[in-house]
Amino acid sequence: MSESPPSVQRGLPSEAGGEPSALIRAIRERTPARILVGRAGASYRTATLLSLRQDHAAALDAVHTEGDLERDFGEAFLQRFGLFEVATRATTKEQYLLRPDLGRQLSDRAKEQLRAQCPAGADLQVVIGDGLSAAAVRAQIPTLLPLLEAEAQRRGWSMGRPFFLRYCRVGVLNDIGEVLDPAVVVLLIGERPGLATAESLSAYMAYRPRRGHSDAQRNLLSNIHARGVPVVEAAPRILALAEKMRCLQSSGVGVKEDLP
Repeated sequence: MSESPPSVQRGLPSEAGGEPSALIRAIRERTPARILVGRAGASYRTATLLSLRQDHAAALDAVHTEGDLERDFGEAFLQRFGLFEVATRATTKEQYLLRPDLGRQLSDRAKEQLRAQCPAGADLQVVIGDGLSAAAVRAQIPTLLPLLEAEAQRRGWSMGRPFFLRYCRVGVLNDIGEVLDPAVVVLLIGERPGLATAESLSAYMAYRPRRGHSDAQRNLLSNIHARGVPVVEAAPRILALAEKMRCLQSSGVGVKEDLP
């Protein structure tokens, strides 16, 4: 018996003409993962391989690209929210990637700037961190930040002046809590890119974070992007969880999100 041509999707049910069956299409629509894509001999098919390489390149770009406030958000957005930039103790992207500990600490200059420009003791303090994906920050923040502001106003909360934190790791929440003492801090930070998207944002949250706090005192809403948790759904979920933290005066493993 002769072998099947390399282009045939071996082992997968198909319809006339070699197209994937309705079942295969339905399964693929449920996930961005590369499943049931077929093969050519022992290798990926050409289209799958090219897509994989494209997404890998996008992930590398997301990690290594530097954020730029004016380019990414525009002058009108910066003026509306009074956005300004501070930095952690990491001084370059390379150092940030090699020394995670430096990304968990505000620089001395940053502490001075925050004390001078941000009101202390706000009900809600939003921080924008570049993290491991500048692409995620650029894609999600212009829509998410106004929604968070509207949700905070609807609850009658005071909202601290948001700021952008360069070379940022999640542990920097502790320093922010020490300097500004807000009730709840929300750190919107670019997630480590995968091969499904490079535009996924996380919202790390903590109630009155302090030096020595760990991930056990923090909550997380992740996968904020078009194919994950849409921005319009993320904003009310973030504020609802912040409200629960304020009521319980706690955050972390003892505080669970109430989902319908």
